[in-house]
Amino acid sequence: MSELTMLALPEQITAEEKHLIATYYLETGVETDIVKKLSAIAVEQTTGTWVPVPEETPAMREQHVAKVVGIYEVPGYEFELPARLESRRFVFQLAFPTVNFGPQIPMLLSTVIGNISMSGKLKLLDLQFPQSYLDSFPGPKFGTEGIRDLLGVHDRPLLNNMIKPCTGYTPEVGAKLFGEAIRGGVDIVKDDELIADPSFCPLVERVKLYMAAAKQHYEQTGNRVLYTANITDRVDKIKDNAYRALDAGANALMINYLTVGISALRALAEDPGIAVPILAHLDFAGTMYESPYSGISSHLILGKLARLAGADIVVYPSPSPFGKFPFLKERYLQIGHHLLGKWLHFKPVFPMPGGGIMPAVVPFIINTLGTDCILGAGGAIHGHPMGPVAGGKAMRQAIDAVLAGITLEEAGKQHPELQSAIEAWGLIEDEKQVLFDIQK
Repeated sequence: MSELTMLALPEQITAEEKHLIATYYLETGVETDIVKKLSAIAVEQTTGTWVPVPEETPAMREQHVAKVVGIYEVPGYEFELPARLESRRFVFQLAFPTVNFGPQIPMLLSTVIGNISMSGKLKLLDLQFPQSYLDSFPGPKFGTEGIRDLLGVHDRPLLNNMIKPCTGYTPEVGAKLFGEAIRGGVDIVKDDELIADPSFCPLVERVKLYMAAAKQHYEQTGNRVLYTANITDRVDKIKDNAYRALDAGANALMINYLTVGISALRALAEDPGIAVPILAHLDFAGTMYESPYSGISSHLILGKLARLAGADIVVYPSPSPFGKFPFLKERYLQIGHHLLGKWLHFKPVFPMPGGGIMPAVVPFIINTLGTDCILGAGGAIHGHPMGPVAGGKAMRQAIDAVLAGITLEEAGKQHPELQSAIEAWGLIEDEKQVLFDIQK
């Protein structure tokens, strides 16, 4: 059989609407026969194994084996390899027949980055889906506009608070912190990813107390608040947790979707009885994306796949040097694009940068993501020198200042809460340049 048998032109594959195209990075030895290696990977992830087997017929291969549709070496050597070259680097693409895994995510991921995830320096960079495949995924129920309609807020970024400390408190203490945050002007309060249904702070008891505070706040101010209750658990208990939270009055849900599995998020989003927004939390994501040589790109697991599975809000890292965790600005922007950009029938969903968000960062976030974003602040609210109510006010004052076109330094002279935050944590040195970029 000719080596060309495993190759296909991308235009032909795209026209057939029967294949998903996966893009990878690969680093390999100088002597590697790259066509043979990629052909072996295509077979390994579809019909074959390391040795031919009798029932792997030509007809079966024709229908089910992946095709190599792109091999791009970086740099693009044409005539000869440098004498001292120690390795070769490629971006390559495989086209997988979607009939192999159907419209579901677990077998999709098992196919495109299953066994080969253990084969050295190989990383899944992106997935390009045929429209016929995406038609089977309804996506988010609410998205950005649906959440804005629920809150009655359409003209500014939203403000979310993560209750701090992360865990260890009683429902009564949590309700106190919840109440202080919403009095400060917070639109959404989320549970921390580290608290779900522990014995010292049971889910149902917590929901009842928090939602009672939210109701009282609405009656006093007319401002609505969403509370995303963390229902993360073993898979067979997640829906039960969701319905218990809803019965207790929850108006939104949260799930650590990468520890329970992305399809658990999809099951919640597609359940007609769960008619509330769902927040997808990023924890565990670093185990998948942090290596530059292996795993899955961050924009796939925190962007495209989360939106595909039906998340309405996705928490992801704020970029360096502002955030608590190292994260390139390019990846931060790429995830925002995957969540907000036009994508067939899928509603745009809220990107929520988190980890080190404080008033000083607000101009940068709005400048880069626009107003369709959620600012996720935890310590900046509960650790504010004047208390959590002032912490919420300081964040809102920062948002208002940016939208009004004035610097935080100027706004701080008018608002003691914002000024206190500036004195405690400082400002970004090039704030005026950030503001200039926004106004442009």
